[in-house]
Amino acid sequence: METQRQRKIAGVIQRDIVDILQKAAIDGGLRNMLISVSKVAVTTDLSIAKIYLSIFPNEKARELMEGIKSNQPLIKHELSQRTRNQLRRVPELLFYLDDSLDYIENIEKSLKREENPIENRDLLPKRKKS
Repeated sequence: METQRQRKIAGVIQRDIVDILQKAAIDGGLRNMLISVSKVAVTTDLSIAKIYLSIFPNEKARELMEGIKSNQPLIKHELSQRTRNQLRRVPELLFYLDDSLDYIENIEKSLKREENPIENRDLLPKRKKS
């Protein structure tokens, strides 16, 4: 169960990380990239923050994630500057690519195809009666 404090710290981190990453992308010449933080989960001891990012367009997502991970100390420093009045200690930042939107999109594509098992029951394997 997530505590009120964990949620509050996650909210502070989420708000500032979006600004930091979007500014870094623009400064790095990636103006047409959209970076959003879909979720921040902070451990109970407040030592680690898992940050889930959605990046659009998806083709450059892996490359951008490598850049973000390699610049993690700089991002943490920038975050500490922004949150010095709110957080005593900035947690370790772990970045993950949130591919749930791709997953949802793939499901939608599958449902729109001709071989839709919901509409065409013959595509489903027959159950054997025991």
